[in-house]
Amino acid sequence: MSSTLDDRSTETLPRPPADRHTRGARFLLLLAVFLCAACGLVYELALTALGSYLIGNSVLQTSVVISVMVFAMGVGSLAAKPLRRRPIVAFAVVEGVLALVGGLSVLMLYAAFAWLQLYMPAMIVVSLVVGLLIGAEIPLLMTLLQRIRKQEASSAVADMFAVDYIGALVGGLCFPLFLLPTFGQLKGALVVGVVNAVAGVIVVVFIFRRQTGRLAKAGLLAGVTVVLAALGTTYVLADDLEVTARQHMYADPIIHSETTQYQDIVVTRSTAFTGKPDVRLFLNGDLQFSSVDEYRYHESLVHPALSGRRSNVLIMGGGDGLALREVLRYDDVRHVTLVELDPAMTRLARTFEPLRKLNHGALDDPRAKVVNADAFTWLREARQRYDAVVIDFPDPDSASLAKLYSVEFYDLLRQVLAPHGQVMVQSGSPFFAPKTYWSIAKTIETAGYATTEFQIDVPSFGNWGFVLATPGTEAPPLRLAPDTPKLRYLDEAVLKAATVFPVDRRRTDVRPSTLMDPAVLEYVQDEWRDY
Repeated sequence: MSSTLDDRSTETLPRPPADRHTRGARFLLLLAVFLCAACGLVYELALTALGSYLIGNSVLQTSVVISVMVFAMGVGSLAAKPLRRRPIVAFAVVEGVLALVGGLSVLMLYAAFAWLQLYMPAMIVVSLVVGLLIGAEIPLLMTLLQRIRKQEASSAVADMFAVDYIGALVGGLCFPLFLLPTFGQLKGALVVGVVNAVAGVIVVVFIFRRQTGRLAKAGLLAGVTVVLAALGTTYVLADDLEVTARQHMYADPIIHSETTQYQDIVVTRSTAFTGKPDVRLFLNGDLQFSSVDEYRYHESLVHPALSGRRSNVLIMGGGDGLALREVLRYDDVRHVTLVELDPAMTRLARTFEPLRKLNHGALDDPRAKVVNADAFTWLREARQRYDAVVIDFPDPDSASLAKLYSVEFYDLLRQVLAPHGQVMVQSGSPFFAPKTYWSIAKTIETAGYATTEFQIDVPSFGNWGFVLATPGTEAPPLRLAPDTPKLRYLDEAVLKAATVFPVDRRRTDVRPSTLMDPAVLEYVQDEWRDY
Protein backbone atom coordinates (compact mmCIF):
# COMPACT_ATOMS: atom_id res chain seq x y z
CA MET A 1 0.00 0.00 0.00
CA SER A 2 2.78 2.41 0.91
CA SER A 3 4.63 1.62 -2.31
CA THR A 4 1.52 2.37 -4.34
CA LEU A 5 1.01 5.68 -2.59
CA ASP A 6 4.66 6.52 -3.09
CA ASP A 7 4.36 5.77 -6.81
CA ARG A 8 1.30 8.00 -7.15
CA SER A 9 2.87 10.87 -5.30
CA THR A 10 6.07 10.79 -7.30
CA GLU A 11 4.12 10.61 -10.57
CA THR A 12 1.97 13.58 -9.53
CA LEU A 13 4.91 15.67 -8.35
CA PRO A 14 7.79 14.70 -10.61
CA ARG A 15 11.33 15.17 -9.52
CA PRO A 16 13.37 16.12 -12.56
CA PRO A 17 16.69 14.41 -13.03
CA ALA A 18 19.78 16.36 -12.04
CA ASP A 19 21.06 18.77 -14.70
CA ARG A 20 24.10 16.64 -15.47
CA HIS A 21 21.80 13.74 -16.39
CA THR A 22 19.30 15.73 -18.44
CA ARG A 23 21.06 15.37 -21.77
CA GLY A 24 21.53 11.62 -21.34
CA ALA A 25 17.94 11.15 -20.23
CA ARG A 26 16.63 13.07 -23.24
CA PHE A 27 18.81 11.02 -25.56
CA LEU A 28 17.50 7.75 -24.11
CA LEU A 29 13.90 8.91 -24.31
CA LEU A 30 14.30 10.04 -27.92
CA LEU A 31 15.94 6.68 -28.60
CA ALA A 32 12.77 5.06 -27.24
CA VAL A 33 10.72 7.27 -29.57
CA PHE A 34 12.91 6.15 -32.48
CA LEU A 35 12.52 2.46 -31.61
CA CYS A 36 8.78 2.74 -31.12
CA ALA A 37 8.30 4.46 -34.49
CA ALA A 38 10.42 1.87 -36.28
CA CYS A 39 8.54 -1.01 -34.64
CA GLY A 40 5.15 0.51 -35.41
CA LEU A 41 5.89 0.83 -39.11
CA VAL A 42 7.28 -2.71 -39.27
CA TYR A 43 4.04 -4.06 -37.77
CA GLU A 44 2.11 -2.18 -40.45
CA LEU A 45 4.29 -3.49 -43.26
CA ALA A 46 4.22 -7.04 -41.90
CA LEU A 47 0.42 -7.06 -41.88
CA THR A 48 0.15 -5.72 -45.43
CA ALA A 49 2.78 -8.15 -46.74
CA LEU A 50 1.13 -11.14 -45.07
CA GLY A 51 -2.25 -10.22 -46.53
CA SER A 52 -0.74 -9.89 -50.00
CA TYR A 53 0.86 -13.33 -49.71
CA LEU A 54 -2.19 -15.13 -48.35
CA ILE A 55 -5.10 -13.33 -50.00
CA GLY A 56 -3.57 -11.45 -52.93
CA ASN A 57 -5.10 -8.10 -53.87
CA SER A 58 -2.23 -6.11 -52.37
CA VAL A 59 -3.96 -2.78 -52.97
CA LEU A 60 -6.97 -3.79 -50.86
CA GLN A 61 -4.81 -5.31 -48.12
CA THR A 62 -2.64 -2.22 -47.89
CA SER A 63 -5.62 0.12 -47.92
CA VAL A 64 -7.47 -1.75 -45.18
CA VAL A 65 -4.45 -2.07 -42.89
CA ILE A 66 -3.33 1.55 -43.26
CA SER A 67 -6.80 3.08 -42.96
CA VAL A 68 -7.75 0.99 -39.92
CA MET A 69 -4.43 1.62 -38.18
CA VAL A 70 -4.45 5.38 -38.83
CA PHE A 71 -8.02 5.62 -37.53
CA ALA A 72 -7.11 3.56 -34.47
CA MET A 73 -4.03 5.71 -33.83
CA GLY A 74 -6.26 8.78 -33.58
CA VAL A 75 -8.56 7.01 -31.16
CA GLY A 76 -5.56 5.76 -29.18
CA SER A 77 -4.17 9.29 -28.84
CA LEU A 78 -7.47 10.50 -27.38
CA ALA A 79 -7.78 7.47 -25.11
CA ALA A 80 -4.29 8.14 -23.71
CA LYS A 81 -5.28 11.53 -22.21
CA PRO A 82 -6.29 10.11 -18.79
CA LEU A 83 -3.11 8.03 -18.72
CA ARG A 84 -0.89 11.13 -18.71
CA ARG A 85 -1.38 11.41 -14.95
CA ARG A 86 0.83 8.33 -14.60
CA PRO A 87 2.76 8.37 -17.86
CA ILE A 88 5.71 6.19 -16.79
CA VAL A 89 3.67 3.18 -15.78
CA ALA A 90 1.17 3.75 -18.61
CA PHE A 91 3.88 3.91 -21.27
CA ALA A 92 5.58 0.76 -20.01
CA VAL A 93 2.28 -1.13 -20.01
CA VAL A 94 1.39 0.12 -23.50
CA GLU A 95 4.77 -0.98 -24.84
CA GLY A 96 4.54 -4.37 -23.21
CA VAL A 97 1.09 -5.06 -24.64
CA LEU A 98 2.11 -3.66 -28.05
CA ALA A 99 5.24 -5.83 -28.09
CA LEU A 100 3.17 -8.92 -27.33
CA VAL A 101 0.33 -8.23 -29.78
CA GLY A 102 2.57 -6.86 -32.54
CA GLY A 103 5.17 -9.57 -32.14
CA LEU A 104 2.56 -12.33 -32.30
CA SER A 105 0.40 -10.61 -34.94
CA VAL A 106 1.77 -12.52 -37.95
CA LEU A 107 1.43 -15.87 -36.19
CA MET A 108 -2.11 -15.09 -35.03
CA LEU A 109 -3.23 -14.03 -38.50
CA TYR A 110 -1.55 -17.00 -40.15
CA ALA A 111 -3.37 -19.31 -37.72
CA ALA A 112 -6.67 -17.51 -38.39
CA PHE A 113 -6.13 -18.05 -42.12
CA ALA A 114 -5.02 -21.69 -41.87
CA TRP A 115 -7.48 -23.05 -39.31
CA LEU A 116 -10.41 -20.65 -39.00
CA GLN A 117 -10.62 -19.10 -42.48
CA LEU A 118 -11.29 -15.75 -40.80
CA TYR A 119 -8.32 -13.80 -42.07
CA MET A 120 -9.97 -10.48 -42.95
CA PRO A 121 -11.93 -10.06 -39.68
CA ALA A 122 -8.84 -11.09 -37.70
CA MET A 123 -6.65 -8.67 -39.66
CA ILE A 124 -9.02 -5.78 -38.95
CA VAL A 125 -9.09 -6.59 -35.21
CA VAL A 126 -5.29 -6.91 -34.99
CA SER A 127 -4.78 -3.70 -37.01
CA LEU A 128 -7.23 -1.90 -34.72
CA VAL A 129 -5.51 -3.05 -31.51
CA VAL A 130 -2.00 -2.32 -32.80
CA GLY A 131 -3.14 1.10 -34.03
CA LEU A 132 -4.73 1.98 -30.68
CA LEU A 133 -1.51 1.13 -28.84
CA ILE A 134 0.71 3.02 -31.30
CA GLY A 135 -1.57 6.05 -31.05
CA ALA A 136 -1.26 6.05 -27.27
CA GLU A 137 2.54 6.28 -27.43
CA ILE A 138 2.99 9.88 -28.61
CA PRO A 139 0.93 11.68 -25.91
CA LEU A 140 2.68 9.65 -23.21
CA LEU A 141 6.13 10.20 -24.69
CA MET A 142 5.43 13.92 -25.03
CA THR A 143 4.52 14.09 -21.36
CA LEU A 144 7.68 12.22 -20.38
CA LEU A 145 9.84 14.47 -22.56
CA GLN A 146 8.48 17.53 -20.75
CA ARG A 147 9.25 15.91 -17.40
CA ILE A 148 12.91 15.70 -18.27
CA ARG A 149 13.14 19.33 -19.39
CA LYS A 150 10.38 21.84 -19.81
CA GLN A 151 10.27 23.42 -23.28
CA GLU A 152 7.80 25.17 -25.53
CA ALA A 153 5.13 22.92 -27.00
CA SER A 154 6.16 23.66 -30.58
CA SER A 155 9.79 22.82 -29.84
CA ALA A 156 8.87 19.60 -28.05
CA VAL A 157 6.59 18.55 -30.92
CA ALA A 158 9.37 19.27 -33.44
CA ASP A 159 11.89 17.15 -31.51
CA MET A 160 9.44 14.33 -31.00
CA PHE A 161 8.16 14.06 -34.56
CA ALA A 162 11.59 14.50 -36.14
CA VAL A 163 12.85 11.43 -34.30
CA ASP A 164 9.54 9.62 -34.88
CA TYR A 165 9.74 10.11 -38.66
CA ILE A 166 13.38 9.05 -38.78
CA GLY A 167 12.46 5.90 -36.87
CA ALA A 168 9.66 5.21 -39.34
CA LEU A 169 12.13 5.60 -42.22
CA VAL A 170 14.56 3.14 -40.68
CA GLY A 171 11.80 0.66 -39.85
CA GLY A 172 10.38 0.92 -43.36
CA LEU A 173 13.76 0.17 -44.93
CA CYS A 174 14.73 -2.45 -42.38
CA PHE A 175 11.67 -4.63 -43.02
CA PRO A 176 12.29 -5.57 -46.69
CA LEU A 177 16.09 -5.25 -46.66
CA PHE A 178 16.97 -7.00 -43.39
CA LEU A 179 14.13 -8.46 -41.33
CA LEU A 180 12.27 -10.29 -44.08
CA PRO A 181 15.27 -11.91 -45.80
CA THR A 182 17.03 -12.69 -42.50
CA PHE A 183 14.22 -13.86 -40.25
CA GLY A 184 11.14 -14.23 -42.42
CA GLN A 185 7.75 -12.76 -41.61
CA LEU A 186 6.90 -14.71 -38.48
CA LYS A 187 10.26 -14.49 -36.73
CA GLY A 188 10.83 -10.94 -37.97
CA ALA A 189 7.68 -9.75 -36.17
CA LEU A 190 8.82 -11.53 -32.99
CA VAL A 191 12.22 -9.83 -33.14
CA VAL A 192 10.55 -6.44 -33.51
CA GLY A 193 8.32 -7.28 -30.55
CA VAL A 194 11.42 -7.81 -28.43
CA VAL A 195 12.80 -4.43 -29.52
CA ASN A 196 9.47 -2.84 -28.64
CA ALA A 197 9.57 -4.33 -25.15
CA VAL A 198 13.14 -3.10 -24.69
CA ALA A 199 11.94 0.45 -25.47
CA GLY A 200 9.62 0.23 -22.47
CA VAL A 201 12.44 -1.07 -20.28
CA ILE A 202 14.65 1.88 -21.27
CA VAL A 203 12.07 4.34 -19.96
CA VAL A 204 11.38 2.58 -16.66
CA VAL A 205 14.81 1.24 -15.71
CA PHE A 206 17.21 3.82 -17.09
CA ILE A 207 15.40 7.14 -17.34
CA PHE A 208 12.72 7.35 -14.66
CA ARG A 209 13.86 4.71 -12.17
CA ARG A 210 13.95 7.29 -9.36
CA GLN A 211 10.41 8.43 -10.12
CA THR A 212 8.88 4.96 -10.11
CA GLY A 213 7.89 3.22 -6.91
CA ARG A 214 9.51 -0.08 -6.05
CA LEU A 215 6.32 -2.08 -6.31
CA ALA A 216 5.39 -0.47 -9.64
CA LYS A 217 8.90 -0.97 -10.98
CA ALA A 218 8.96 -4.61 -9.90
CA GLY A 219 5.56 -5.24 -11.48
CA LEU A 220 6.53 -3.60 -14.74
CA LEU A 221 9.82 -5.49 -14.97
CA ALA A 222 8.01 -8.75 -14.21
CA GLY A 223 5.51 -7.98 -16.96
CA VAL A 224 8.25 -7.20 -19.47
CA THR A 225 10.01 -10.43 -18.50
CA VAL A 226 6.83 -12.39 -19.18
CA VAL A 227 6.44 -10.65 -22.56
CA LEU A 228 10.04 -11.35 -23.52
CA ALA A 229 9.71 -14.96 -22.38
CA ALA A 230 6.55 -15.40 -24.46
CA LEU A 231 8.16 -13.87 -27.54
CA GLY A 232 11.37 -15.86 -27.05
CA THR A 233 9.53 -19.15 -26.59
CA THR A 234 7.44 -18.48 -29.68
CA TYR A 235 10.62 -17.67 -31.61
CA VAL A 236 12.11 -21.03 -30.66
CA LEU A 237 8.91 -22.83 -31.65
CA ALA A 238 8.22 -20.62 -34.68
CA ASP A 239 9.41 -23.07 -37.32
CA ASP A 240 7.30 -25.91 -35.94
CA LEU A 241 4.27 -23.64 -35.53
CA GLU A 242 4.63 -22.33 -39.07
CA VAL A 243 4.99 -25.84 -40.51
CA THR A 244 1.94 -27.05 -38.60
CA ALA A 245 -0.21 -24.13 -39.73
CA ARG A 246 1.04 -24.29 -43.30
CA GLN A 247 0.55 -28.05 -43.55
CA HIS A 248 -3.09 -27.59 -42.56
CA MET A 249 -3.64 -25.66 -45.80
CA TYR A 250 -2.27 -28.36 -48.11
CA ALA A 251 -3.63 -31.83 -48.78
CA ASP A 252 -0.22 -33.45 -49.28
CA PRO A 253 2.87 -33.38 -47.06
CA ILE A 254 5.10 -30.33 -47.49
CA ILE A 255 8.65 -31.20 -48.53
CA HIS A 256 9.92 -27.63 -48.86
CA SER A 257 8.70 -24.21 -47.80
CA GLU A 258 10.24 -20.77 -47.59
CA THR A 259 9.10 -17.18 -47.54
CA THR A 260 11.15 -14.77 -49.63
CA GLN A 261 10.82 -11.03 -50.01
CA TYR A 262 8.71 -11.70 -53.10
CA GLN A 263 6.52 -14.69 -52.32
CA ASP A 264 5.70 -17.75 -50.25
CA ILE A 265 7.09 -20.92 -51.88
CA VAL A 266 5.71 -24.35 -50.97
CA VAL A 267 6.44 -27.73 -52.56
CA THR A 268 4.32 -30.76 -51.64
CA ARG A 269 4.54 -34.43 -52.54
CA SER A 270 1.79 -37.01 -52.30
CA THR A 271 2.26 -40.27 -50.44
CA ALA A 272 0.51 -42.48 -52.98
CA PHE A 273 1.36 -46.17 -52.66
CA THR A 274 0.88 -46.81 -56.37
CA GLY A 275 1.96 -44.82 -59.39
CA LYS A 276 4.27 -41.83 -59.49
CA PRO A 277 4.30 -39.39 -56.56
CA ASP A 278 2.63 -36.07 -57.25
CA VAL A 279 5.03 -33.15 -56.68
CA ARG A 280 3.26 -29.77 -56.63
CA LEU A 281 4.58 -26.21 -56.51
CA PHE A 282 2.53 -23.46 -54.88
CA LEU A 283 3.37 -19.75 -54.93
CA ASN A 284 1.45 -17.66 -52.38
CA GLY A 285 -0.96 -20.58 -52.05
CA ASP A 286 -1.71 -20.81 -55.80
CA LEU A 287 -0.92 -24.06 -57.61
CA GLN A 288 1.74 -23.61 -60.30
CA PHE A 289 2.06 -27.20 -61.50
CA SER A 290 1.50 -30.84 -60.67
CA SER A 291 4.17 -33.28 -61.78
CA VAL A 292 1.41 -35.68 -62.91
CA ASP A 293 0.18 -33.46 -65.75
CA GLU A 294 2.52 -30.44 -66.04
CA TYR A 295 3.72 -31.73 -69.41
CA ARG A 296 0.33 -30.80 -70.91
CA TYR A 297 0.70 -27.21 -69.79
CA HIS A 298 4.35 -26.76 -70.72
CA GLU A 299 4.11 -28.48 -74.11
CA SER A 300 1.24 -26.14 -74.99
CA LEU A 301 3.11 -23.11 -73.66
CA VAL A 302 6.38 -23.73 -75.50
CA HIS A 303 6.18 -25.77 -78.70
CA PRO A 304 3.71 -23.71 -80.79
CA ALA A 305 5.83 -20.62 -80.07
CA LEU A 306 8.92 -22.44 -81.39
CA SER A 307 7.33 -23.48 -84.68
CA GLY A 308 9.33 -20.78 -86.49
CA ARG A 309 12.78 -19.38 -85.85
CA ARG A 310 14.14 -20.28 -82.44
CA SER A 311 17.87 -19.75 -82.33
CA ASN A 312 17.58 -17.17 -79.55
CA VAL A 313 14.70 -17.62 -77.07
CA LEU A 314 13.49 -15.51 -74.15
CA ILE A 315 11.52 -17.00 -71.24
CA MET A 316 9.94 -14.58 -68.76
CA GLY A 317 8.79 -16.13 -65.50
CA GLY A 318 8.96 -19.91 -65.32
CA GLY A 319 11.59 -19.98 -62.60
CA ASP A 320 10.84 -23.67 -61.98
CA GLY A 321 12.73 -24.46 -65.21
CA LEU A 322 9.99 -26.59 -66.80
CA ALA A 323 9.38 -24.29 -69.77
CA LEU A 324 13.16 -24.05 -70.18
CA ARG A 325 13.31 -27.86 -70.26
CA GLU A 326 10.96 -27.92 -73.25
CA VAL A 327 12.84 -25.16 -75.10
CA LEU A 328 16.16 -26.97 -74.70
CA ARG A 329 14.79 -30.08 -76.41
CA TYR A 330 15.53 -28.38 -79.76
CA ASP A 331 19.13 -28.84 -80.87
CA ASP A 332 19.09 -25.66 -82.96
CA VAL A 333 18.29 -23.48 -79.95
CA ARG A 334 21.60 -21.77 -79.30
CA HIS A 335 20.79 -19.41 -76.46
CA VAL A 336 17.96 -19.06 -73.91
CA THR A 337 17.56 -16.18 -71.48
CA LEU A 338 15.37 -16.90 -68.46
CA VAL A 339 14.18 -13.78 -66.59
CA GLU A 340 12.80 -14.64 -63.15
CA LEU A 341 12.21 -12.14 -60.35
CA ASP A 342 12.91 -14.36 -57.33
CA PRO A 343 16.44 -15.78 -57.02
CA ALA A 344 15.15 -18.23 -54.41
CA MET A 345 12.94 -19.82 -57.06
CA THR A 346 15.73 -20.36 -59.58
CA ARG A 347 18.04 -21.58 -56.80
CA LEU A 348 15.40 -24.10 -55.77
CA ALA A 349 14.91 -25.24 -59.37
CA ARG A 350 18.66 -25.74 -59.69
CA THR A 351 19.41 -27.46 -56.37
CA PHE A 352 16.22 -29.03 -54.95
CA GLU A 353 16.24 -32.59 -56.27
CA PRO A 354 12.47 -33.07 -56.87
CA LEU A 355 12.38 -29.91 -59.04
CA ARG A 356 15.75 -30.55 -60.64
CA LYS A 357 14.58 -34.03 -61.63
CA LEU A 358 11.46 -32.58 -63.25
CA ASN A 359 13.30 -29.87 -65.21
CA HIS A 360 16.15 -32.25 -66.18
CA GLY A 361 18.75 -29.86 -64.77
CA ALA A 362 17.78 -27.27 -67.38
CA LEU A 363 19.13 -24.28 -65.47
CA ASP A 364 22.65 -25.71 -65.65
CA ASP A 365 22.55 -26.19 -69.43
CA PRO A 366 25.36 -24.10 -71.01
CA ARG A 367 22.86 -22.60 -73.47
CA ALA A 368 20.78 -21.13 -70.64
CA LYS A 369 21.37 -17.79 -68.97
CA VAL A 370 19.39 -17.00 -65.80
CA VAL A 371 18.68 -13.36 -64.94
CA ASN A 372 17.02 -12.50 -61.61
CA ALA A 373 15.28 -9.20 -62.25
CA ASP A 374 11.89 -7.55 -62.51
CA ALA A 375 10.71 -8.36 -66.03
CA PHE A 376 9.25 -4.91 -66.71
CA THR A 377 12.43 -3.11 -65.64
CA TRP A 378 14.63 -5.61 -67.46
CA LEU A 379 12.72 -5.09 -70.72
CA ARG A 380 13.22 -1.33 -70.57
CA GLU A 381 16.98 -1.86 -70.66
CA ALA A 382 17.19 -4.94 -72.94
CA ARG A 383 18.76 -4.52 -76.37
CA GLN A 384 19.10 -8.07 -77.67
CA ARG A 385 16.58 -9.47 -80.18
CA TYR A 386 14.80 -12.80 -79.66
CA ASP A 387 13.23 -15.15 -82.19
CA ALA A 388 10.62 -16.43 -79.76
CA VAL A 389 9.34 -15.32 -76.36
CA VAL A 390 7.59 -17.54 -73.82
CA ILE A 391 5.77 -15.71 -70.99
CA ASP A 392 4.93 -17.82 -67.95
CA PHE A 393 3.94 -15.34 -65.25
CA PRO A 394 1.49 -16.17 -62.45
CA ASP A 395 -2.06 -14.92 -62.90
CA PRO A 396 -2.37 -11.11 -62.53
CA ASP A 397 -4.02 -11.12 -59.09
CA SER A 398 -1.90 -8.28 -57.68
CA ALA A 399 -0.86 -4.83 -58.86
CA SER A 400 2.76 -5.94 -59.30
CA LEU A 401 1.70 -8.79 -61.59
CA ALA A 402 -0.98 -6.80 -63.45
CA LYS A 403 1.69 -4.49 -64.88
CA LEU A 404 3.16 -7.56 -66.64
CA TYR A 405 -0.15 -7.98 -68.47
CA SER A 406 -0.41 -4.36 -69.63
CA VAL A 407 -0.31 -2.67 -73.03
CA GLU A 408 2.88 -0.91 -71.93
CA PHE A 409 4.58 -4.23 -71.13
CA TYR A 410 3.75 -5.71 -74.54
CA ASP A 411 4.92 -2.48 -76.20
CA LEU A 412 8.30 -2.93 -74.52
CA LEU A 413 8.35 -6.59 -75.50
CA ARG A 414 8.00 -5.75 -79.18
CA GLN A 415 11.31 -3.86 -79.00
CA VAL A 416 13.21 -7.08 -78.24
CA LEU A 417 11.23 -9.35 -80.59
CA ALA A 418 12.85 -10.16 -83.93
CA PRO A 419 10.85 -9.52 -87.10
CA HIS A 420 8.24 -12.28 -87.52
CA GLY A 421 9.06 -13.49 -84.01
CA GLN A 422 6.34 -15.20 -81.95
CA VAL A 423 5.18 -14.67 -78.37
CA MET A 424 3.27 -17.17 -76.23
CA VAL A 425 1.47 -15.87 -73.12
CA GLN A 426 -0.15 -18.04 -70.46
CA SER A 427 -3.48 -16.31 -69.97
CA GLY A 428 -5.45 -18.05 -67.23
CA SER A 429 -8.63 -20.07 -67.51
CA PRO A 430 -11.21 -19.21 -70.20
CA PHE A 431 -13.75 -21.22 -68.20
CA PHE A 432 -13.22 -19.93 -64.66
CA ALA A 433 -12.12 -16.41 -65.65
CA PRO A 434 -13.30 -15.64 -69.20
CA LYS A 435 -13.19 -11.84 -68.84
CA THR A 436 -9.61 -12.07 -67.58
CA TYR A 437 -8.62 -14.33 -70.46
CA TRP A 438 -10.15 -12.18 -73.19
CA SER A 439 -8.86 -8.98 -71.57
CA ILE A 440 -5.32 -10.37 -71.86
CA ALA A 441 -5.93 -11.17 -75.53
CA LYS A 442 -7.34 -7.70 -76.18
CA THR A 443 -4.44 -6.08 -74.33
CA ILE A 444 -1.95 -7.88 -76.56
CA GLU A 445 -3.88 -6.81 -79.66
CA THR A 446 -4.02 -3.20 -78.45
CA ALA A 447 -0.22 -3.25 -78.24
CA GLY A 448 -0.01 -3.99 -81.98
CA TYR A 449 -0.01 -7.78 -82.20
CA ALA A 450 -2.16 -10.23 -84.10
CA THR A 451 -3.29 -13.10 -81.90
CA THR A 452 -4.45 -16.70 -81.98
CA GLU A 453 -6.22 -17.89 -78.84
CA PHE A 454 -6.53 -21.52 -77.75
CA GLN A 455 -7.39 -23.64 -74.73
CA ILE A 456 -6.41 -27.02 -73.31
CA ASP A 457 -7.35 -29.25 -70.40
CA VAL A 458 -4.92 -29.80 -67.53
CA PRO A 459 -6.53 -32.06 -64.90
CA SER A 460 -4.88 -30.32 -61.93
CA PHE A 461 -5.85 -26.86 -63.25
CA GLY A 462 -8.97 -27.56 -65.28
CA ASN A 463 -9.52 -25.64 -68.49
CA TRP A 464 -6.57 -23.36 -69.31
CA GLY A 465 -5.85 -20.84 -72.04
CA PHE A 466 -2.96 -19.31 -73.97
CA VAL A 467 -2.48 -16.53 -76.50
CA LEU A 468 -0.02 -16.87 -79.38
CA ALA A 469 0.91 -13.48 -80.85
CA THR A 470 3.10 -11.88 -83.47
CA PRO A 471 3.55 -8.19 -84.42
CA GLY A 472 1.37 -7.04 -87.32
CA THR A 473 -2.10 -7.83 -88.55
CA GLU A 474 -1.85 -11.47 -89.67
CA ALA A 475 -2.76 -13.97 -86.95
CA PRO A 476 0.01 -16.55 -86.40
CA PRO A 477 -0.88 -20.15 -87.33
CA LEU A 478 -1.16 -22.51 -84.38
CA ARG A 479 1.08 -25.39 -85.40
CA LEU A 480 4.07 -27.52 -84.50
CA ALA A 481 7.41 -27.43 -86.28
CA PRO A 482 8.19 -30.45 -88.52
CA ASP A 483 11.16 -31.29 -86.30
CA THR A 484 9.25 -31.01 -83.02
CA PRO A 485 10.51 -33.65 -80.58
CA LYS A 486 8.15 -36.45 -79.55
CA LEU A 487 5.44 -35.00 -77.29
CA ARG A 488 3.16 -36.70 -74.80
CA TYR A 489 0.10 -34.47 -75.27
CA LEU A 490 0.18 -32.14 -78.24
CA ASP A 491 -0.21 -32.93 -81.90
CA GLU A 492 -1.73 -31.09 -84.85
CA ALA A 493 -5.21 -32.50 -84.21
CA VAL A 494 -5.18 -31.37 -80.58
CA LEU A 495 -4.06 -27.87 -81.61
CA LYS A 496 -6.75 -27.60 -84.26
CA ALA A 497 -9.46 -28.50 -81.74
CA ALA A 498 -7.93 -26.18 -79.12
CA THR A 499 -8.87 -23.05 -81.10
CA VAL A 500 -12.60 -23.81 -80.80
CA PHE A 501 -14.25 -22.16 -77.80
CA PRO A 502 -17.74 -23.15 -76.62
CA VAL A 503 -20.52 -20.62 -77.06
CA ASP A 504 -20.54 -19.57 -73.41
CA ARG A 505 -16.78 -18.90 -73.36
CA ARG A 506 -16.18 -17.08 -76.62
CA ARG A 507 -14.77 -13.55 -76.85
CA THR A 508 -16.64 -10.99 -74.78
CA ASP A 509 -16.57 -7.20 -74.68
CA VAL A 510 -13.81 -6.39 -72.21
CA ARG A 511 -11.30 -3.58 -71.68
CA PRO A 512 -7.58 -3.82 -72.41
CA SER A 513 -5.34 -3.47 -69.37
CA THR A 514 -2.89 -0.59 -68.93
CA LEU A 515 -0.72 0.69 -66.11
CA MET A 516 -3.22 3.44 -65.35
CA ASP A 517 -6.28 1.22 -65.84
CA PRO A 518 -5.34 -2.34 -64.76
CA ALA A 519 -8.58 -3.88 -65.99
CA VAL A 520 -7.15 -7.39 -65.86
CA LEU A 521 -6.65 -7.03 -62.08
CA GLU A 522 -10.28 -6.02 -61.66
CA TYR A 523 -11.47 -8.98 -63.72
CA VAL A 524 -9.28 -11.61 -62.06
CA GLN A 525 -10.23 -10.54 -58.55
CA ASP A 526 -13.91 -10.60 -59.40
CA GLU A 527 -13.93 -13.90 -61.29
CA TRP A 528 -11.73 -15.98 -58.98
CA ARG A 529 -13.52 -14.77 -55.83
CA ASP A 530 -15.71 -17.86 -55.57
CA TYR A 531 -13.01 -20.43 -56.38
